[in-house]
Amino acid sequence: MRIDFTNLQYQHQLYKDEIEDAILKVARNCNFIMGNEVEELERNLERFTSAKHAISCSSGTDALLLALMALDIKEGDEVITTPFTFIATAETIAFLGAKPVFVDIDERTYNIDASKIKKKITSKTKAIIPVSLYGQPCDMDEIMQIASKHNLRVIIDGAQSFGSTYNGIKDSALGDISTTSFFPAKPLGCYGDGGAVFTNNEELASKMRSLRIHGQTKRYHHRYIGLGARLDTIQAAVLNVKLKHYEKDLALRQDVASKYTDTLKNNKNIILPSVDKKSTSAWAQYSIRVKDRDELQERLKNEGIPTAVHYPIPLHLQECFEYLGYKKGDFPISENISQEIMSLPMNPYLRDDEIKFIANSLSL
Repeated sequence: MRIDFTNLQYQHQLYKDEIEDAILKVARNCNFIMGNEVEELERNLERFTSAKHAISCSSGTDALLLALMALDIKEGDEVITTPFTFIATAETIAFLGAKPVFVDIDERTYNIDASKIKKKITSKTKAIIPVSLYGQPCDMDEIMQIASKHNLRVIIDGAQSFGSTYNGIKDSALGDISTTSFFPAKPLGCYGDGGAVFTNNEELASKMRSLRIHGQTKRYHHRYIGLGARLDTIQAAVLNVKLKHYEKDLALRQDVASKYTDTLKNNKNIILPSVDKKSTSAWAQYSIRVKDRDELQERLKNEGIPTAVHYPIPLHLQECFEYLGYKKGDFPISENISQEIMSLPMNPYLRDDEIKFIANSLSL
């Protein structure tokens, strides 16, 4: 048996006619930049998330940049975040000359440990970026209380969690600004790079719309130093089709995750993922913890089961962040989990026999 990790080909075949018709329509209209499909997508995203403003952009990384720029994060500022995430979370902070300040994670959810944030706040702290890792939101009640008390802004890095909820609210409608990625392998993916920012604040929305088009307020009138961060019309067309089916795909992801958990719960050599009672997960990944990970990955690979590690080196130990002065042992939970974490194939279309095959292989 050969198992597909994300099964994008199968999904394309499901929606092939709709998607290819949508792409062909854009090609025939030759409206490749900021075409009608972009505005249509943004209205669709607003309806789906209940966020007042959805602004599409060129990637999840640019979504973070737009959010930070909209909040005027600059050189000398500090932004608190997690070291256990994809590099874009902290990279964008550093790109603007600000300082990423790391806080260790919760051993159960792998998200930032909100109880440790207060100790890292200084007079230079301007914002917090909680990351909804693997698909589930952070402890937003506590984070928002801390932010309110210390006059900080909150940007949610929801690159992996589009469609998840916290206390019944979509994570895109939480925080001052929420971001997401439409990278093809994400729960809602386009056919290239793409992303979006969400906010309920009219002023921030207006600024981010301008920032993504080189700071323009109208053609050739530039209020801000901005970015070329527009979403291509073709990608918007693809997302409009896939978004129509997304609730169904989310339900299927939940079903796959539940089956994994039921099948693996008696395996004493595995620590299963845990979702907080306040939250639902978009299940971007189904990540387990194991000992002897490299050996296990190789054995599974030989049996036709692909795996991935998200993420093998915490950010504070990355060469590019040496200048921050962190050392091994500073964030022990992140470091420990980075040595044990392993993601199993996760997509809405995993069959029961494939899940059983994976579970049996893990039990050998």
